[in-house]
Amino acid sequence: MTYGTSPGERFAFTPGSQISGKLGRTGVISTPHGEIQTPAFIPVGTKATVKGVLPESMKGLDAQALLSNAYHLYLQPGPAIVDEAGGLGSFMNWPGPTFTDSGGFQVLSLGVGFKKVIAMDTETFRSDEVIADNKERLAHVDDDGVTFKSHLDGSMHRFTPEVSMQVQHQLGADIIFAFDECTTLHNTRSYQERSLERTRLWAKRCLVEHGRLTQERSHRPYQALFGVLQGAQYEDLRRKGARDLSGLNEVGISFDGFGLGGALDKENLGTIVSWMCEELPRDKPRHLLGIGEPDDLFIGVENGADTFDCVAPSRQARTSAVFTRDGRVNLSNTKYQRQFAPIDEDCDCYTCTNYTAAYAAHLFRSKEMVAGTLATIHNERFIVRLVDQMRATIESGDFLEFKREFLGRFYVGNPKRQAT
Repeated sequence: MTYGTSPGERFAFTPGSQISGKLGRTGVISTPHGEIQTPAFIPVGTKATVKGVLPESMKGLDAQALLSNAYHLYLQPGPAIVDEAGGLGSFMNWPGPTFTDSGGFQVLSLGVGFKKVIAMDTETFRSDEVIADNKERLAHVDDDGVTFKSHLDGSMHRFTPEVSMQVQHQLGADIIFAFDECTTLHNTRSYQERSLERTRLWAKRCLVEHGRLTQERSHRPYQALFGVLQGAQYEDLRRKGARDLSGLNEVGISFDGFGLGGALDKENLGTIVSWMCEELPRDKPRHLLGIGEPDDLFIGVENGADTFDCVAPSRQARTSAVFTRDGRVNLSNTKYQRQFAPIDEDCDCYTCTNYTAAYAAHLFRSKEMVAGTLATIHNERFIVRLVDQMRATIESGDFLEFKREFLGRFYVGNPKRQAT
């Protein structure tokens, strides 16, 4: 499937090999700034930077694309400045493809105070007015859009589907997302139904505004628009959302791909992803939003997701938590003070090639800024490489064997996660 008006402005997705008996597949996403071989992990540079790491370093660890946050860039430095700089990639000196999310997740995090938690349980409470303990509601949703208070200075702002499209067009990412309402698993069934319809109507408005802006800004490369699917833990709502959005065609355009969004019941992640992917067209890419733990990535790939993003690798790295083949470890532990070997002997990242775990442990204990940099490079490379290995084993027919071997070692002592 190809979109755009000229060879330099095209967006395309070409499906490749399939996991036998599963929905998972390889593929190639083509954008104006390069190709993305899928499945692929897309590191998050929220404010046009992966915290503590130069864009050149992200390229060096084989990241194929980066994702930034429309809400944060809207507040600072402002989309007009990014547009004037030539778009997100030029602004941050990143040569490859870029993504921006719609700001819809901030409806959840600002509105209910759960921050970046999207993997919840379904066994606690139900309410139409969910709010985390000791949190102020900073966002209020209505049928037209969202009014929110800036976390920076308390100023009031308004996002509608049209505003989200305008902001993201100015930011200039290759792949942008429709504005949606991200609910929690604690909302009632009736609220989930109303929210799903609200997201559908917002999606229609996003398509119309996207079409208008694409024509108005024809001097810029084509930006692919992904619709975002909601429906929480309910099979009928997830399937309905997928059918509704994949069938939309406004002003002669439809969605170029789809974001699999919303708070997700971790215990049923694979099932929920499969519900959506079974309904979606095979010739359009699917991005699973906010997922980055190794077991969740295997589940997502196996059940049909093509790309993923998550802040977890960099956020955990800044606390001295790093990935190894034998699980996640904490470099602040005493045992690493004398590990005069890499964090992971099998890792080919810059950090493991040049430094020892003992040195990294010293940097954390000394509260040196470069500690977070070296740990982030390692964690991002570990996850990027892991998904690259998944892609290679899909093509070789060894994915399920690789999954068993990796999870069996990474989650040793945790049979439940080994058997994911």
